[in-house]
Amino acid sequence: MRLVPEIGIDLGTANILVYRRGKGIVLNEPTVVAINSTNGKVLAVGNEARDMLGRTPGNITAIRPLKDGVIADYSTTLKMLEYIITKTCGGRFPIKLRPTTLVCVPSGVTNVERRAVIQAAREAGAGHAMTIEEPMAAAIGAGLPISSPGGNMVVDIGGGTSDIAVISLGGIVLSQSLRLGGNKLDEAIIRHIRNAYNLMIGDPTAEEIKIKIGSAYPLAQELRMEIRGRDLVAGLPKSVEVTSEEIREALSEPIRQIAEKLCQVLEETPPELGSDVIERGITLTGGGALLRGLDRLLNSVTDIPVRVADNALNCVAIGTGRALEELDAIRQSGAVSTI
Repeated sequence: MRLVPEIGIDLGTANILVYRRGKGIVLNEPTVVAINSTNGKVLAVGNEARDMLGRTPGNITAIRPLKDGVIADYSTTLKMLEYIITKTCGGRFPIKLRPTTLVCVPSGVTNVERRAVIQAAREAGAGHAMTIEEPMAAAIGAGLPISSPGGNMVVDIGGGTSDIAVISLGGIVLSQSLRLGGNKLDEAIIRHIRNAYNLMIGDPTAEEIKIKIGSAYPLAQELRMEIRGRDLVAGLPKSVEVTSEEIREALSEPIRQIAEKLCQVLEETPPELGSDVIERGITLTGGGALLRGLDRLLNSVTDIPVRVADNALNCVAIGTGRALEELDAIRQSGAVSTI
C-alpha cells in the first residue's frame, strides 16, 4: 500500500480534473475561484464559484485564474491548488507524505510558465511536483500506442489552448500550441449575438449555445434555440431565436485557425511519420473535440481519417494518471519535466 498519494492534475483554463492513482478521476470542476475582494479570502472554488459568475455583489469577485492554458493570477491559482489537494488527498500532510503531483501544461509553454506551475503546486502542499505536456497526456489517455516506432497524431482542443502533436517512441517529435480553444469559440458567439441582434449575453449562455446547437460542419437537420440576454438599445431583457447555421458561421474563423495550424504541422512532419499518420488517422481530444462535425471538417481539409477519442473530455486527466503509473518509463522519454 502506498502511503504517499499520487495525483495527476489537468489544470485547464475552463475545467480542472484530478486523477488519483488507484481511485481514478476524483474531481472535475470549473476553474473558477470566488474571492472576497475586501480581505482576499477564498469563498468558493469550482462549481459553487461558477454559479457566482456574473451574479456577485461588489465585494465578491468570481475569476478564472488561468488564461490561455497558463497561470494569469498566481496567488489565486495557489489558493485553488491548495483547495484541490486538500479535497482530493484529505488535509495537510507531513513533508515526507506530501502527494506526488503531475500537472499538465500546454506544449507551447515557456520554461518560466512551466516553473510557475511547479512552484505553485509545491507551495500548495505537493511534495514532488512535475509537469507533462498536454498532447502527450491526451495521447496516453486516448490509448494510442505512443511507445511504438510509428507516428501518432493528436489534436487536444481545451478551453484556452489547442495542442497539436506527432508522437513516436514515447516522445513528442513535433508539436504546435495555438492559444485558442473553447473560450475563444464562446467569445465568437458572444460577438455574433451582439452584432446581429444588439443583445448582450454572458459566457455561460454562449457555452450553452455552443453545446446545444454549435457545429463546424453542415448538419443533416439544422437546429434552433431561443436565448435570452440584455438588449443593448433598450437596456431591457430580450429573447431571440438563433439557428445552427448562423452559429456555425460565427465559429468559422477560430475553427479555420485550428485547421490551418493542423495543416502546418502535417507539412512539417517527417515523411515516414506522415505515412503512419495517414494510416492511423488523427485523434481529437479535449472538450472542443465534441463540437458537432469538427472531425468531418478536419477530414475534409486534410483528407486524413479523423476520430474523436472515447471520453475525449477526460483524456488528458486519465493520461496524466496513467503516466504516474508508468512514471519511470515516461521520465526516460523526456516527456516529464521537473524544472
